[in-house]
Amino acid sequence: MKEPGEDGAAPAITRTSAIYERLRRDIIQGTLVPGEKLRIEVLRAKYDVGGTPLREAMNRLSVEGLCTQSEQKGFRVTPVSADDLLELTRTRCWINEVGLRESIARGGRDWEEHVLLSLHRLSRIPIVVDNSRMNPDWSELHRVFHAALLAGCGSRWLMDFNDLLFDCAERYRNLLAVMGTVRDVHGEHRAIAEAAIERKTALAVGLLNDHYEKTSGTLLRAIESGGLTGR
Repeated sequence: MKEPGEDGAAPAITRTSAIYERLRRDIIQGTLVPGEKLRIEVLRAKYDVGGTPLREAMNRLSVEGLCTQSEQKGFRVTPVSADDLLELTRTRCWINEVGLRESIARGGRDWEEHVLLSLHRLSRIPIVVDNSRMNPDWSELHRVFHAALLAGCGSRWLMDFNDLLFDCAERYRNLLAVMGTVRDVHGEHRAIAEAAIERKTALAVGLLNDHYEKTSGTLLRAIESGGLTGR
């Protein structure tokens, strides 16, 4: 028996893309927790979709490193670990250093305005809501700001890879049981943006790396203390 959407290519592609986006969002937001088994029958009922689009979506997610696959155990949400977080943070620092240096060297007035506008919008939104949980509106504007910093680099490939790294880091942030507000995160963002548009390359890169490493340090302490939900 054919599953819904298998008679025509366009409906099948649309269905697969839609379920891919939903699964991806649920993994990044922590709704599907690290290590959780992705059971086809459970997910079919939850998302009201056939098994074929689900498998295709999970194959895409496994390529991105957001879920794992084995012949014996099927698909699972990729676990979190201190080693993985350290590797992720190092890679983000490497990629962002290249992208930010290129943006500072190549970016014009439009790039500067994009950075400042994204910073302004981000500064108007609270980081946490509902008993110190991450504010999804802030998370989206946070993504836009960090993408804006690299937007002048001239490399679509770098930007696409940076988006994936951002999402993987966002998954760790969303797993924090309680979001702390001790850091002046907006102050850090402002300092990075100002150094970038003033073409102070070494300072901007150093501030951006420090920004990532501070977040990584908070998350590492949470991993060590069991403060990540879903572990």
